[in-house]
Amino acid sequence: MPRTFHPATNAIARGSAVAVPLVVLVLVCAAYAWQRSSYINQQEVIIEQPIPFSHKHHVGGLGIDCRYCHTSTDTSQFAGVPPTKTCMSCHSQLYNGSDMLKPVRDSWAMNKPIEWNRVHNTPHYVLFPHDIHVAKGVGCSSCHGAVQDMSLTFQNASLQMQWCLNCHREPEKYLRPREEVFNGYYVPPVNQMELGAQLVKDYHIRPRQKLESCSTCHY
Repeated sequence: MPRTFHPATNAIARGSAVAVPLVVLVLVCAAYAWQRSSYINQQEVIIEQPIPFSHKHHVGGLGIDCRYCHTSTDTSQFAGVPPTKTCMSCHSQLYNGSDMLKPVRDSWAMNKPIEWNRVHNTPHYVLFPHDIHVAKGVGCSSCHGAVQDMSLTFQNASLQMQWCLNCHREPEKYLRPREEVFNGYYVPPVNQMELGAQLVKDYHIRPRQKLESCSTCHY
């Protein structure tokens, strides 16, 4: 009786039983790594700006407080970007002939805002209110990193949901006294868990199950 399949097909079938799941696993792992790569989430990628503003110089060197430029960070959902008049409060006198700062002078002369490119850009369906986080003891550097050491600003964290949930699930690991929120050099104490647990009570942080609720961040 003639054979329907060549004997070699047995080896091919056995090999396929191993190879196909392996290929699927590799593809899933590759997709997972790609989705979390800096190519997708822009983590640690320097975003080109119309003016190469250096936080290292202005914050780390000159000691300018975050709120001098980002005036609404503790009073509004959005930290905001400084209007040109904030820049000109210094640069009408300092480096007022610098070629690098010509876009600032042109913006002031034409009464046209500088078009800064967002570095930390969450999806439109994600609500991140700066004022609430500041009021609850979340430091600027907890999300933005050591901005005072950045010559050019980049996104320090992935901003992915898992990163947000890590804090929402265990806020005591990250909270600090409110007076230290804007201190970029703040170092958590050795008793951080004890301090954080107390701050959770003092600042009336929501229970974990509410912090993990979809409606807390999505609308």
